[in-house]
Amino acid sequence: MAIVNAIVPLYGHYVRDSRLMAVAPSVALAGFAFVAYSFAALTYAHVVSDFSLVNVIENSASSKPLIYKITGVWGNHEGSMLLWVLILAIFSAAVAGASRGMPADLRSLVLCVQSWIAAAFLLFILLTSDPFARIAQAPIEGQDLNPLLQDMGLAIHPPLLYLGYVGFSMTFSFAAAALIAGRIDAAWARFVRPWTLIAWIFLTLGIAMGSYWAYYTLGWGGFWFWDPVENASLMPWLAGTALLHSAVVMEKREALKIWTVFLAILAFSLSLVGTFLVRSGVLTSVHAFATDPTRGIFILLILVFFIGGSLALFAWRAGELKPGGIFAPVSREGALVLNNLLLTVSCATVFTGTLYPLALEAVTGQKISVGAPFFNATFVPLAIPLFFVMPLGQSLAWKRGDLLGAAQRVVIAMASGLLGLLGFAAWKGAPVLSYCLCGLAIYVIVGSFVDLGRRVFAGGVGNAWARGTGLPRSAYGTAFAHAGVGISLLGLAASGWGQEHILTMKPGDSAQIGPYTAVVESLAPVNGPNFTAAVARTAIKQSGATIATIEPAARFYPVRKMNRAEAGIATIGVGQLYMSISNPAGGNSVDVRLYWKPLVTLIWIGALIMGFGGALSLSDRRLRFGIASRARRPAGPTPQAAE
Repeated sequence: MAIVNAIVPLYGHYVRDSRLMAVAPSVALAGFAFVAYSFAALTYAHVVSDFSLVNVIENSASSKPLIYKITGVWGNHEGSMLLWVLILAIFSAAVAGASRGMPADLRSLVLCVQSWIAAAFLLFILLTSDPFARIAQAPIEGQDLNPLLQDMGLAIHPPLLYLGYVGFSMTFSFAAAALIAGRIDAAWARFVRPWTLIAWIFLTLGIAMGSYWAYYTLGWGGFWFWDPVENASLMPWLAGTALLHSAVVMEKREALKIWTVFLAILAFSLSLVGTFLVRSGVLTSVHAFATDPTRGIFILLILVFFIGGSLALFAWRAGELKPGGIFAPVSREGALVLNNLLLTVSCATVFTGTLYPLALEAVTGQKISVGAPFFNATFVPLAIPLFFVMPLGQSLAWKRGDLLGAAQRVVIAMASGLLGLLGFAAWKGAPVLSYCLCGLAIYVIVGSFVDLGRRVFAGGVGNAWARGTGLPRSAYGTAFAHAGVGISLLGLAASGWGQEHILTMKPGDSAQIGPYTAVVESLAPVNGPNFTAAVARTAIKQSGATIATIEPAARFYPVRKMNRAEAGIATIGVGQLYMSISNPAGGNSVDVRLYWKPLVTLIWIGALIMGFGGALSLSDRRLRFGIASRARRPAGPTPQAAE
């Protein structure tokens, strides 16, 4: 069905036959139904522990809790690829059913390109990654799921991440369809923006959930390691963020057409690169699934076909695009262009640091490691000016702005940032950069609402409610999304004055960490449904009073013969006291990692606020699937009546 939808609408466009183009929506809906049925069948097999399926044998056990039987469906390569094509089919069905305001030829071409992608990945599953492979003699018991993946985070993280990854296939399809049709204008930007926003929201939340899952599951107390697979999700997020801002300029001025189309292609291309890194076996990571080189070669061919084909189409058609509106360098459009420049250079930096070691090893056989020092030294200097420009750019006028006037409008934000810097400096012992970044974060948070406040109170306090309710929801969404970035930055900056202790403790021992004391009250064995564990019940005290109790555990999964640390975390305000244990020695003592992280929860709270801001913008009728809002009729007599 995907092959039919990849060919028939394209031929219909070529011969100008609307009946052939009209085939696309119904076939897309039918294709979704079949893929959904297939995914439901695999889920049922996992729930009932059908050990005649190799996928269930290798990734499940009858004693595993039901929730992890369900999440185990996508906790492996074959099942996760089926989830990939399911989400692809969901987006295609959404275009088929929810974009009736879109021109029929554009919609059919978008579904056509989506079907090319679906056909490629369905063929990949059928030839190399069959989730329904069976064996003649079913074993009594399965091999269980990797203990690191037996966590609620896995129930949330991969689906969110895939909704982001695959969501950018929509921007890719819109770009390819527009290039095929030779029609790229402000209307196209309006159609592509909501799909970009949907993908960006889910990818933001997916990255945040993955970061938190690694933070509390791996037991090392960190939330970002610059792991190549982590970077693989960050790259399309950076490109997608640039695309969101570029599409605004294109919609307003019909400018940056070529650049916007290129970003639409780039965002999904980087998603494909991430898929290759995770599935090809070229990386060794807790995030990576496959190690079969045959799969890697197949995905590499998919990557070459779609990236190479789209860039060839782009090179063929880009020269035909006429330049759009003109704007001054000092304007909101100019600030958005600078935003794009910083985001794409940051993306290029991450891309280079991630792929250079792989390329070097492939060419010379030499193995090198590119880690946090490289990325901190290259990515951070690019991010800092981006944060500084955010409130300033929002305060500039469209087409031609006044830089001095914009600076005066954000003076309150600047003063707030300076006061914040001085206030946080009271925490002794942190690097100077941490204090500066905290001040910058406060500046971004306050500055995010400066333009909104100016628009609401422009007519005085008495008219504020009327003006506030009259503003489009996208204005509020932008403010909240930018504030979320500042809040996450504040949480990241505060990591500079966290504390860490590594020690051995036994029941009755205590340790001072930050302003709190951790007292191990007991160390006892516990039997779980498919694991055994040593649990250290620990009281968190302040000034002698117990304010929280945590139970970090060292688990052992006998089927997999693997250990896993289950961290104990006490959230105190917006900070967290984090404790993980390992190597229980005869139930008498354990090795302990203790961390005090003052504002760490702001990292993920900021991401949630970013997602909320995106959802608020998406709820604006002007952005919802490209439907233009109906203009309100002005009060008073019509011009004809006045004449």
